[in-house]
Amino acid sequence: MVLSTDNDPDFTDDFCNFLQRCIAGVDAVELLLALAKDPERSWSIADLQAALAAETTLSEADALRCLDAFQQAGVATRLGDRRVRYRPSPSHDAYVAALARLYVERPVTLFRVIYALRDAKIKTFADAFKLRG
Repeated sequence: MVLSTDNDPDFTDDFCNFLQRCIAGVDAVELLLALAKDPERSWSIADLQAALAAETTLSEADALRCLDAFQQAGVATRLGDRRVRYRPSPSHDAYVAALARLYVERPVTLFRVIYALRDAKIKTFADAFKLRG
Protein backbone atom coordinates (compact mmCIF):
# COMPACT_ATOMS: atom_id res chain seq x y z
CA MET A 1 0.00 0.00 0.00
CA VAL A 2 1.35 3.42 -0.95
CA LEU A 3 0.58 6.15 1.53
CA SER A 4 -1.53 8.91 0.03
CA THR A 5 -0.39 12.40 0.94
CA ASP A 6 -2.70 14.22 -1.49
CA ASN A 7 -4.50 16.21 1.20
CA ASP A 8 -1.57 16.74 3.55
CA PRO A 9 -0.06 20.22 3.23
CA ASP A 10 3.18 19.03 4.87
CA PHE A 11 3.83 16.51 2.10
CA THR A 12 3.64 18.45 -1.13
CA ASP A 13 4.74 16.88 -4.41
CA ASP A 14 7.91 18.98 -4.34
CA PHE A 15 8.76 17.95 -0.79
CA CYS A 16 8.10 14.28 -1.60
CA ASN A 17 10.33 14.58 -4.68
CA PHE A 18 13.06 15.98 -2.42
CA LEU A 19 12.62 13.06 -0.03
CA GLN A 20 12.76 10.56 -2.88
CA ARG A 21 15.98 12.08 -4.25
CA CYS A 22 17.80 12.47 -0.93
CA ILE A 23 16.41 10.31 1.81
CA ALA A 24 16.63 6.52 1.72
CA GLY A 25 15.69 5.97 5.36
CA VAL A 26 15.66 7.22 8.92
CA ASP A 27 19.45 7.22 9.15
CA ALA A 28 19.64 9.53 6.14
CA VAL A 29 17.23 11.96 7.84
CA GLU A 30 19.39 12.08 10.95
CA LEU A 31 22.57 12.45 8.92
CA LEU A 32 21.18 15.33 6.85
CA LEU A 33 19.81 17.10 9.92
CA ALA A 34 23.19 16.80 11.66
CA LEU A 35 24.90 18.34 8.63
CA ALA A 36 22.34 21.12 8.28
CA LYS A 37 22.41 22.02 11.97
CA ASP A 38 25.92 23.44 11.55
CA PRO A 39 26.37 24.41 7.87
CA GLU A 40 29.75 26.06 8.48
CA ARG A 41 31.27 22.88 9.89
CA SER A 42 33.10 20.34 7.78
CA TRP A 43 32.41 16.84 9.07
CA SER A 44 34.32 13.59 8.93
CA ILE A 45 32.33 10.37 8.66
CA ALA A 46 33.26 9.54 12.26
CA ASP A 47 32.05 12.97 13.45
CA LEU A 48 28.72 12.44 11.70
CA GLN A 49 28.30 8.93 13.07
CA ALA A 50 28.95 10.26 16.59
CA ALA A 51 26.42 13.08 16.11
CA LEU A 52 23.55 10.69 15.36
CA ALA A 53 21.06 9.52 17.96
CA ALA A 54 22.55 7.07 20.45
CA GLU A 55 20.39 4.20 19.19
CA THR A 56 21.47 4.77 15.58
CA THR A 57 24.26 2.58 14.27
CA LEU A 58 25.23 3.66 10.79
CA SER A 59 28.12 1.92 9.08
CA GLU A 60 30.67 3.95 7.19
CA ALA A 61 29.48 2.37 3.92
CA ASP A 62 25.86 3.36 4.63
CA ALA A 63 26.94 6.87 5.62
CA LEU A 64 28.88 7.19 2.36
CA ARG A 65 25.82 6.07 0.37
CA CYS A 66 23.73 8.72 2.11
CA LEU A 67 26.36 11.36 1.48
CA ASP A 68 26.52 10.38 -2.20
CA ALA A 69 22.75 10.93 -2.47
CA PHE A 70 23.07 14.27 -0.67
CA GLN A 71 25.85 15.36 -3.00
CA GLN A 72 23.89 14.31 -6.12
CA ALA A 73 20.90 16.29 -4.86
CA GLY A 74 23.10 19.32 -4.16
CA VAL A 75 22.51 19.44 -0.40
CA ALA A 76 26.07 18.52 0.58
CA THR A 77 29.56 19.09 -0.74
CA ARG A 78 32.45 16.68 -0.40
CA LEU A 79 35.73 18.30 0.52
CA GLY A 80 39.14 17.00 -0.52
CA ASP A 81 40.09 15.60 2.88
CA ARG A 82 37.21 13.05 3.10
CA ARG A 83 35.05 15.60 4.86
CA VAL A 84 31.61 16.84 3.97
CA ARG A 85 29.66 20.02 4.54
CA TYR A 86 26.01 21.00 4.20
CA ARG A 87 25.44 23.23 1.19
CA PRO A 88 22.90 25.94 2.08
CA SER A 89 20.62 26.90 -0.78
CA PRO A 90 17.20 28.49 -1.11
CA SER A 91 16.22 25.58 -3.37
CA HIS A 92 16.43 23.01 -0.57
CA ASP A 93 16.77 24.84 2.78
CA ALA A 94 12.98 25.01 3.14
CA TYR A 95 12.74 21.25 2.55
CA VAL A 96 15.41 20.57 5.16
CA ALA A 97 13.60 22.84 7.63
CA ALA A 98 10.33 20.96 6.94
CA LEU A 99 12.19 17.68 7.36
CA ALA A 100 13.52 18.81 10.76
CA ARG A 101 10.06 19.92 11.89
CA LEU A 102 8.33 16.74 10.71
CA TYR A 103 11.04 14.59 12.32
CA VAL A 104 10.02 16.06 15.67
CA GLU A 105 6.28 16.64 15.17
CA ARG A 106 5.20 13.74 12.91
CA PRO A 107 7.97 11.14 12.79
CA VAL A 108 5.77 8.11 12.11
CA THR A 109 4.08 9.77 9.13
CA LEU A 110 7.42 11.04 7.85
CA PHE A 111 8.99 7.58 7.99
CA ARG A 112 5.97 5.97 6.34
CA VAL A 113 6.17 8.45 3.48
CA ILE A 114 9.94 7.97 3.10
CA TYR A 115 9.60 4.19 2.86
CA ALA A 116 6.54 4.37 0.59
CA LEU A 117 8.44 6.68 -1.77
CA ARG A 118 11.48 4.40 -1.71
CA ASP A 119 9.33 1.34 -2.42
CA ALA A 120 7.56 3.16 -5.26
CA LYS A 121 10.93 4.10 -6.77
CA ILE A 122 12.12 0.48 -6.58
CA LYS A 123 8.87 -0.76 -8.16
CA THR A 124 9.15 1.75 -11.00
CA PHE A 125 12.73 0.67 -11.63
CA ALA A 126 11.75 -3.02 -11.60
CA ASP A 127 8.78 -2.38 -13.89
CA ALA A 128 11.13 -0.88 -16.47
CA PHE A 129 12.65 -4.34 -16.94
CA LYS A 130 9.41 -6.25 -17.35
CA LEU A 131 8.85 -7.73 -20.78
CA ARG A 132 5.77 -6.43 -22.49
CA GLY A 133 3.83 -9.04 -24.38
